Amino acid sequence: MTGRVLVAGLLLCSCVAGASDTPVSLSERARQFAQTRQFDEAERLWNEAIRLDPEFFPAVFDLGLLYYNLERFSSAAPLLNRACELQPSNFNARYLLGAVYSRLDRTDDALIQWRAALQLNGKHVKLLQLMAVEYAKGRYFEDAAAVARKALELDPNDPNLYFLAIKALQDSGDLANGFAVAKTALERFPEQPRANFEVAFYLQKQGDLAGAANRFREAMRLDPAYEEPFFFYADILVKEGKNEEALPYLKTAIRNRADYVPARILLARVLTNLKRWHEAVAELERTIAQAPGHPAPHLLLSQIYFRSGDEDRAKREKELSLKLRRDNPTLLEAAQSRPFPAR
Repeated sequence: MTGRVLVAGLLLCSCVAGASDTPVSLSERARQFAQTRQFDEAERLWNEAIRLDPEFFPAVFDLGLLYYNLERFSSAAPLLNRACELQPSNFNARYLLGAVYSRLDRTDDALIQWRAALQLNGKHVKLLQLMAVEYAKGRYFEDAAAVARKALELDPNDPNLYFLAIKALQDSGDLANGFAVAKTALERFPEQPRANFEVAFYLQKQGDLAGAANRFREAMRLDPAYEEPFFFYADILVKEGKNEEALPYLKTAIRNRADYVPARILLARVLTNLKRWHEAVAELERTIAQAPGHPAPHLLLSQIYFRSGDEDRAKREKELSLKLRRDNPTLLEAAQSRPFPAR
């Protein structure tokens, strides 16, 4: 009997202690549990703090942050949205809510939050980088170029910011400024393979194939595992009619990146030019297995079958290529820029 009374007394004391908890004390204990990776207990305490005071910002934000770190993005979104309502000028809440929306593929919603965050801290380089990527994802290429250039102005010593700006400027169609940024990147970072590649890319577009070839070779020397210089250098050789010379470079590009579809298609073209039909067909079949929705391999197969006199197969492959092109127009056509919608 005495033991039962003692247990009851302990339970009563526990209940009294629980009743005296406040959102502040609950939130503090939740943080301690989160730090020791006892996430279930942290979640329970933060939820209790929010139940006691739905407007207690620290608990609302921290629980949203916990869900974000646990990649429970759908659970994080309403909490962080509530955090932004409670403190509209809180940079961290806006920043994190944008990150959650980005992970949920809600591009416009992410950008709305990040644009608000940028108003609160216009010199946050990481935010500008994230916005450039998200703008590009939504095909807001001019906006992407603007924030990428802003990030570069804030930190001109980071080579990755040059490459981010170059890509954004290319997507927006501003090739002149893209080339200018590429040349600056090469001047500052001559040992960067990507800097050499970017300058070569622009030289090739301008018709300076010799200058481009030199830069592509330098990029290959600096990083033999970097696939793009091998592909683009091979493309120059093919344009010059040097199909046999192009083969090892294309094979290296594919060895460096097995899913490099443009390299595989060009390799098949080169094999076709060399009249190595069976090898070309085998390469295209491997490409189709990797990218079944891509129209280009089927079109090239159609051309090979037509040359070999198999008109029925040629017709089927051509029709399939046209169908895939209608179904997947972005695979062969450059995406067009659009303005971010006014809200």
